[in-house]
Amino acid sequence: MRIGDMNRSVLARRAIVAVALTALTLGATAGCAAASAGAASTIAVDTGQAPNQDVIPLYTGRGAAIQAALKKLPGEVEDALKRTGVPGAQVAVVSKGKTIYQGSFGVRDVRTGQKVDDKTLFLIASLSKPISATVAAKAMTEDKSLSWSTPVRDLMPGFTMNDPYVTDNAQIGDYFAHRTGIPTGGGDDLEDLGYDRAYILDHLHDIPLAPFRITYQYSNFGLTTGAEAVAASRGESWEQTADDLLFKPLGMTSTTSSHAVFLATPDRAVQHARIGKDSFEPLFDRDPDAEAPAGGIASTAGDVAKWMAMVLANGKVAGKPFIDPAPLTQAFSAQIVSSHNTTLDQRPGHYGFGINVGSGAGGRVVLSHSGAFGLGTATAASMVPDLDLGIVVLTNGAPIGVPEAVTQEFLDNVMYGAPTRDWVGTMSGFFANYNAPSGDLAGEKPPAGAAAPGPTTDYTGTYSSPYFGTLTITEKNGKLQGTMGPTGGYTFAIDPWNGDTLSFAPHGENALPGSLSSAVFTRTAGKVAGVTLTYFNSYPQVPTPTGLGVFTRTG
Repeated sequence: MRIGDMNRSVLARRAIVAVALTALTLGATAGCAAASAGAASTIAVDTGQAPNQDVIPLYTGRGAAIQAALKKLPGEVEDALKRTGVPGAQVAVVSKGKTIYQGSFGVRDVRTGQKVDDKTLFLIASLSKPISATVAAKAMTEDKSLSWSTPVRDLMPGFTMNDPYVTDNAQIGDYFAHRTGIPTGGGDDLEDLGYDRAYILDHLHDIPLAPFRITYQYSNFGLTTGAEAVAASRGESWEQTADDLLFKPLGMTSTTSSHAVFLATPDRAVQHARIGKDSFEPLFDRDPDAEAPAGGIASTAGDVAKWMAMVLANGKVAGKPFIDPAPLTQAFSAQIVSSHNTTLDQRPGHYGFGINVGSGAGGRVVLSHSGAFGLGTATAASMVPDLDLGIVVLTNGAPIGVPEAVTQEFLDNVMYGAPTRDWVGTMSGFFANYNAPSGDLAGEKPPAGAAAPGPTTDYTGTYSSPYFGTLTITEKNGKLQGTMGPTGGYTFAIDPWNGDTLSFAPHGENALPGSLSSAVFTRTAGKVAGVTLTYFNSYPQVPTPTGLGVFTRTG
């Protein structure tokens, strides 16, 4: 999983928009700030209890604005699917504790043509993160000794990181806010090879860290660590904790953290990878169990709506307290800068404990998160607390920005009366590189006059990495093959490139079709002594080699 929240990143850019001016030229009215003492403002501003709650008024009354946006919503979803080729979607809108809209569109599997309905189960990918943060807040409600400031080492004494200081001091909140220094992709590489959660968390200590608490590095297994600490405080598995504390009490009867349950559900949205520009095909199955708290929940838009309604009600359900507002507010408040300005007129992005915290052009706080699997899932949810309004969009196509476009068009319609831009086109461009292949040789051809490799017997044998485990290279019919992972299930061909630099095609969630990387073999006294798998030796946001992908020959 390589994505956190594309919607929030786009919102952080400056938007120059044409907004209906009717409400902006009404002059001073009740609830509008004066431009100066004794003079009415020429631009209406709705004042809050504090200046940081002041916002530009809606273009019309709240109820009328929401109803007008709801009328446009189905057509906008259908248009987005038609323009992009994404197979299917579910949408839900909540306000004042109720689901005020629920719709289903397209098909759950292009091979069968079966329609998506309101009960169709979708993988929600990283939209799991704010839901898991809510589970943690509920655990803190029940156990007052537990907080976002509780050191993870207190709850998991055997857990270690690459830096002893981080090991001893990193708190639950640090892991949920992606500020421990674990690089983006740390642990994801092991997941792609088939390792389980226990192995991955036990090997996070091998990964070199970025600076603690001042570096934002989006980390699935960092957040998973924080969630596991919460579960450990209760002596439970994370799956049981999430089910007991949130899913069952809120009546989220279709929600699960088990991929096996997802696959056993007949009415499920099959994942569709993007092949070509507008073609989506069900080629892969993405099993996210290892990172369940960060990206492994499967749900429906209707169930996610129940969660949003509770969050918007400040932790209440049916008017009764359910989650203590204090840890819930902490989770959904800015904790670290997640995207910095490139020019001074841009708004920066912020992240809380599992949620993106931003604002719309009119000043309203917007809480949002996206989810994406390159192998075939894209989701997004946004909430506007001062409007008591939330929308969630789930799709079964690889991420090209459709959920983010639909949520943003809806909120634009509510707040401004019309979309501020072509969001489908904008998001499509923003996601253009997301479906690109990975690896240092992707799109390349062997150099002219490349040297021939050595005999295949030079390279066959076993190699070892403390992080990745065993790499076995075998030969059959003159062709080399590499095998990795706990059961040897991750295989790839190794082909000539240039002398002792050979090539291989990594695959999985983080290496989509077309990926290609180098396998650089080294010799001692003429014999192959080791190999560096370049793709596995660095992370996207930290291109400096980590050394993790260096394998020593052992046999």
